[in-house]
Amino acid sequence: MNRLVMMFLKNFWRVPGAFSRLWHYARHTDEYPELEKYRHIQKIMRWAVSSGNIDLQVFGKEKLPEENGYLLYANHQGMFDAVAIAASYDGPLATVFKHELKDVPLLKQIVACTKSFAMDRADVRQSLAVIQSVTQEVMSGRNYIIFPEGTRSKNGNQMGEFHGGSFRCAVKAKCPVVPVVFVDCFKVLDQKGSKPVSVQLHFLDPIAPEEYEGMKASDLAAMVKDRIQQTLDAALGN
Repeated sequence: MNRLVMMFLKNFWRVPGAFSRLWHYARHTDEYPELEKYRHIQKIMRWAVSSGNIDLQVFGKEKLPEENGYLLYANHQGMFDAVAIAASYDGPLATVFKHELKDVPLLKQIVACTKSFAMDRADVRQSLAVIQSVTQEVMSGRNYIIFPEGTRSKNGNQMGEFHGGSFRCAVKAKCPVVPVVFVDCFKVLDQKGSKPVSVQLHFLDPIAPEEYEGMKASDLAAMVKDRIQQTLDAALGN
């Protein structure tokens, strides 16, 4: 059986109420506390994990900064990455995602509830506006996760290029940067069938602003990618 179909069938009795409430939150987002909205999203994502024959192993949550106002940068392996992070991160947490997904049902409502931003990399002016908006939000105490590859890797645990522009937010905000590592997450939806699968999510030691002071965004991108690669190699036994 397809894993997505299995997730739906195991939760079909929950879907109407859960999705109706999410749609309501999205339409009236300013009327509800941010944490309340995030907890509802997190509950949906945890249902997906528990019903999908997925062993999600999370490491390093204790390393996350105690004070809000930081950025997480992660390798990108597929749609399940967002499910894994929302199910694991105590939040609230927002993201920057590609413009083509902005009208996808469910994602659209989650975006409205979390104050996430869609970035059109083909539109330089719009991209710069998103970077500025995220920078201001982080400086005001919000936390964001960014996937600097811009799109999911087509090669499993092998990463693509990290775009330096994604790190301008951190350089401008002068905030802690937390590398995040997804291991084998592509297997959840890329592999056929619904047999049990084990995936890993690692939160690495934060990089303090003082550690990357004076660096270009591209240099910070290389540093973060290197730390993610080291954890990937260790997890895979390379």
